[in-house]
Amino acid sequence: MDAFTTLTAVAAPMPMANIDTDKVIPARFLKTIKRSGLGVHLFDTLRFDNDGNERPEFILNQEPYRKSQIIIAHENFGCGSSREHAPWALLDFGIRCVIAPSFGDIFYNNSFKNGILPIRLPRAICDQLIDDAKLGGNARVTIDLARQVVVRPNGEEIHFDIDPFRKHSLLNGLDDIGQTLQHGTRIDSYETTRRQALPWMPSTAGA
Repeated sequence: MDAFTTLTAVAAPMPMANIDTDKVIPARFLKTIKRSGLGVHLFDTLRFDNDGNERPEFILNQEPYRKSQIIIAHENFGCGSSREHAPWALLDFGIRCVIAPSFGDIFYNNSFKNGILPIRLPRAICDQLIDDAKLGGNARVTIDLARQVVVRPNGEEIHFDIDPFRKHSLLNGLDDIGQTLQHGTRIDSYETTRRQALPWMPSTAGA
């Protein structure tokens, strides 16, 4: 998992509430267990019409937002089903941060596990950031995870809260497997001791 430290990028304004995971990645694209290749289907029903043509009114089909790495939305982003494909699709498109007043609980947890930073901020502040984002490519937003601040284009810094463990994991690029591998020496030591003490028991190494 790529570490998340500081990000300065174009932010896509999406002033909509209840953007559910089926809007993020429709169910018909969930046949794969691969994390790559899903970005082309991100927000498919919002980005494309029934003939596969781009909807010009949708923000990610407009410049400079085609290369957005931040989304700013309204309440309950990522609600709905528990599909982990939603953060996979966001990440594959290039989104590393979503800012909203609230999130669906499972989506919120899955985002951290996949290297995406979900930031909760009050609705009024999200609306300010949405207005900033509407100014285009010259109004980039900076996310400084170490300092826990969102920096507006005018230089104003907005503090956000984050669980210390999740912050540590993102800063160091540690997913669940990476966190386990941090204890590799102790795991190997346990396996060695277990084999010596219980030689008739099968090894759990590689299980």
